Parts: sequence; structure tokens; C-alpha cells
Amino acid sequence: MLSFQPAVFGRQAAPAFARVDEIVQAGIAAKAAPGAVVLIGRGDQTIYEKAYGTRATVPSTEPMTLDTVFDLASLTKVVATTTAVMTLVEQGRVRLNDPVASLVPGFDRYGKAGITVRHLLTHVSGLRPDVDLHPWTGYDAAMALAIDEVPTAAPGEQFVYSDINFFLLGDIVSRVTGESLDKYLTRVVFGPLGLRDTGFLPAKTLLPRIAPTERCAEQDAWPCKRPDAAPLRGVVHDPTARRMGGVAGHAGLFSTAQDLQRFARMLINGGELDGVRILSPATVARMITPVTLPANAGTRGLGWDIDTSFSSNRGDLFPIGSYGHTGFTGTSLWIDPASKSYVIFLSSRLHPDGVGDVGVLRSRIATVAAAVIGGGVPVSTNLRVNPAGTPSSPKPQAPSPSVLSGIDVLARDGFAKLKGKRVGLITNHTGVARDGKSTIDLLHTAPGVQLVALFAPEHGIRGVLDADVPAERDQKTGLTIHSLYGETRRPTAAMLAGIDTLVIDLQDIGARFYTYPATTGYVLEEAAKRKIAVMVLDRPNPVNGWQIEGPNQSEPIREFIAYFPMPVRHGLTLGELARVFNAEKKLNADLTVIPVENWRRDYWYDETGLAWTNPSPNMRNLNQAALYPGIGAIEYSNVSVGRGTDQPFEQFGAPWIDG
Repeated sequence: MLSFQPAVFGRQAAPAFARVDEIVQAGIAAKAAPGAVVLIGRGDQTIYEKAYGTRATVPSTEPMTLDTVFDLASLTKVVATTTAVMTLVEQGRVRLNDPVASLVPGFDRYGKAGITVRHLLTHVSGLRPDVDLHPWTGYDAAMALAIDEVPTAAPGEQFVYSDINFFLLGDIVSRVTGESLDKYLTRVVFGPLGLRDTGFLPAKTLLPRIAPTERCAEQDAWPCKRPDAAPLRGVVHDPTARRMGGVAGHAGLFSTAQDLQRFARMLINGGELDGVRILSPATVARMITPVTLPANAGTRGLGWDIDTSFSSNRGDLFPIGSYGHTGFTGTSLWIDPASKSYVIFLSSRLHPDGVGDVGVLRSRIATVAAAVIGGGVPVSTNLRVNPAGTPSSPKPQAPSPSVLSGIDVLARDGFAKLKGKRVGLITNHTGVARDGKSTIDLLHTAPGVQLVALFAPEHGIRGVLDADVPAERDQKTGLTIHSLYGETRRPTAAMLAGIDTLVIDLQDIGARFYTYPATTGYVLEEAAKRKIAVMVLDRPNPVNGWQIEGPNQSEPIREFIAYFPMPVRHGLTLGELARVFNAEKKLNADLTVIPVENWRRDYWYDETGLAWTNPSPNMRNLNQAALYPGIGAIEYSNVSVGRGTDQPFEQFGAPWIDG
């Protein structure tokens, strides 16, 4: 077997950025992505640049290099389409308040006459996230589907992140300029800026440097689940853009970290780089001016994200006023004009089988970068409903003690309660301490503690599976990973042999039909039978601990999603649920809960200061967690709740629903 050492270059501010190294290497080990390129800079200076891991793992292994070309996915929206539109705005050829129907003939049908260019740029058009992916092909077919769209809300009333918005904007650029979007951008933006490796439909000469994505066939939507297919390489992963021929306003752009650095420097310099002006300073300022979204959905600029449920890649320290965007394939760009700094993270997290997840990775890297290079401190302006039922006013949040999850408390206390124990750990990728170290690693190296086995709940030890979880072996520790979501959902006698304490560290979501509480209940039952102690390392309820909503189930029809009679939104932490199960079901397990410290019951997760980690593949942000108790309740009917889209649990639909 060949092994490759990641490239290391001299422009690293060691030891200040040593933590970036640790974060990325841990992410690769956890299979968040096979490799990555990180570039951090301030102004014209590159202060950190490094390639990690592998560019490709199949059909053969290739090392990651700094000049690797990536499928940028939705970074296309800002690097390409927003920039192109704003060049036309500053030329007076397009106005932000122009009705889309004045630029795209026929678009006014079905009540869309009031949608403007500005509505498209800020994702408040009322259009759906994407067109239907029934078999169709061709650019014209996509435009026909967009023209036939029926809005789900009036323009300006609702924020819905939509690919339709941006392939419409790309079409507007083509109609106004008389050139295809790719040719216009090459002539007006990419060529003058010297972005030599940036564009749509990359040339065959670039193929050896392109990071392949998922194994997919032409008409496949994500996840493709084609183990016998070749990975896409030089072909856009996004299924809509792929069907449109590879050139679309929402996806399809390929680029490198070095090219994106030049683009970021251009924006920081007010639209000019090396004597070449792409945008006027006024245009750049207008593009990144914060726009408050309806229904308290956050803040965006024109095209750019500033502070929404999609902006986790800002990290915890870059201020509101900084801006950026992500791409579904595992890419990210964040820019802070105040400190003139930028963080570029590029990966191909979907390679080869569509199951990687770099959301937490991007966030942590941005936080470390901001701490080192001087990003500001964000100020919360969220409207919250407090326990008294009245909205709180937008105001800066006073400093409060750091929220410590159960593993943080256990580690702080020297793992005293586990000294001398042979431990089996039920956990997944959400089992992490505040500093980003995994509970697996902490217990494996804890003095006096013998970690002897791992147990994986639904979605697996890395939280990326939407199918039965196989038994496997942990690559880092060499420990067996027993599946609790396969042939059995309970730990068996054979699995528990030689264990005297079972430790549970899982992030629950606060809804009755999430499966981690049932896994906890089954573990308590089996442990009680065998006189094995159970310890729950508790974590906050992400949707707060005081609002209790929804009906109580009449009977446990499906025990794994209705383990115990309680309301849909129960308001308890997993540790509190364990105590309820143990007492009310008279399990008599030897149960210890290490509680969360400094958590208040009125806290939502984004007020804890803890990094968001997707508890399951389709639970990608707090907004989805808040909607899940309602939307998830209809999932077992003949209605789709958006799984497989960019916004699961934020939308629902069915062929028989007339929108």
C-alpha cells in the first residue's frame, strides 16, 4: 500500500496554527473527507497554506496537492453568478428591483410577476429549493421548469435557500449579455483576474488535478449509491447543473485555493487586484451590506451569507459583517473585511460514496483562524422567545460561563468515576469535547480507564449512514465497533462480555421519534439484566429544555421511535430521559448521569457556545432541529420531508399536493 504525506509549505505561522493541523487530521481520520486544502491569508499575504490527505481514493490513491482543482458546488453562486450580476448592475444594464419577468419571458405566470432580481439574490423569492428531478435533461428543460414554478410564498415573505434563484440569475446574465454565463465570466472576471484554473466544464488537461466526487450516473441525485460506477471527475456533482450541461448559475464552477485567494483579495481591495478593476468599491459595499431576512431567518448580503443557519463556516469568532458561502461538495470561503482576512477550505467530502461531512471541520478551522489573525467577536441579534412567552430584544449577549457537556466535566475531573473500569462506549461523531477531541480518544487515553469496545447507534460511528450499520473496527484505536442498528438494536451478551461499565455519549435532538433515546433505553435494559453500570455523559437539548409540545402517543406502536409515552417535543436531555426510563419502567439499572454544567433550560443550542455537529446526516443545522418535531411527525405518511435535498425538514411535498 502506498502512503502519502501531506504537502507542507513554509508559509505557516507555527505554532499558532498547529490546532488547524490537529483538526484537519482528526477529520480525515474520522472520514469527514479523504483530504483537504486549507489556505488562510490576510490582505496580500498568505499566512497558512497546506494540503492534507488524498485527492482520490478510487480507483487508485492520489495525494492531495495545493493545486488540486475542486468542484466548488454552491460557491458558484457567489464567485461566479453574484459577481456577474453585480457587474451588470453597476453598468446599469440590470437593476436590483427589475422584475425577473421583464428579463425572462413567460416568468410572470402563476403569480411570479412580483419577484425581482434582488429577491433572487437574497433567497426570498418564494421559489422552492430546486426543481423536480424526474427524468429530464438540457438547459432549456431546466428553464422551462423554472418558468412553470408555482411560488410557495409571496416575494419577500420567506427565506428559502434556492438553487432555482441562481440558475435564473445565470440565465439573466446570458440574456442581457448575449453570451453564455461561462464565456461572460471568463472574459469579464476570471481572465482579467488571472484565475487560470477557474471555470465551468474544465479542460481535459486539468483532469489529473481535479478531485473526483461521488460515484454517480448521469441522472442520479444525491446520494447516488452507485458502488460500481466511476466517480465524477471534471463533471459537476450537482444533479440539476449536470442535467443542464454543466454551466448553471447555482453550481458547476471548478477552481483552486490559489485562484479563490486572488478572488478574495479582489473583494477585500474594494473590487480591484493588481491594477485590474472587476467591481467598483460601491458595488462591493452594496453586495456585502447586511440585509435582514424575514421571519427572523438571519442576515445575508446580495448572494453572500452573513449570519444564517447556513453560515456555520464563519466559526465562532469572525464578526457579523464578515461574509462567505459554502459548497455542498465540501468547500468554503469566508472573508472578514475588518481584518482583511480570509479562510479557504476545499475538500471533496463526497468522494467516493457520498457520505463525508465537513460542516464541523470548516467551522473549527475558521474559529482558530479568527483567533490567530484577529477576527472580531460576533454579537447575537437573534430574537428568542423566553420562558415567560415574550420576545427578547436584540442586544449583545453578556459573557456567561462556558457550557460544559458531560465529557468536558468528566475530563476536567480526571475521569475519576471511571478509574479502574472496563468501558464500553456507545457514541458517534457527536461525542466530542468542547475542544474538539473525540470521546473515543479521550477515554482511550484516560489514565486508569480501559476502553474495550465501541457501539454505534443509527447512522453509524461517524453519523453518515442512512441504512443498517455494519459491525467494523475503529482504525485509530483498533477496537471493535458493535452495531446497535442492524441485525440487533440491543447489545447482546457476547458484545457485553468483559465490560463492567457502559458509557453513552450521544447528541439527542429533543424529539420523541429520534432513535438515540430508544438506543439508550435498550442499553439500560440489557445492562440491568447483567448488573453492568451505565453512565450517560449528558448534552444540552438543542431546541431548549422548557418548551414541551405535541401529543403523547397513545401506545408504543413502533417502540424504536416511541420508546416511552411522552410528548413529541419533550424538553429533556438524554441524561434526563435515561433517568425517566430507569425509574418509570422500573429497570433498576445502576445509572449515573454526568450532567451538563452552565446550561440553562431556556438556551437554544446556538447559545451554548458548543460547535454544531450534525447528529444525523439530514439534521444539518439548528433550524432543521427546531422544525423536526413537527415535520418529522409526518415522515411515515406518503409525504416527502426533503431527505436527499439541501434542506431536509425545512420543506415537504408529494405529487398529489397542489402548491
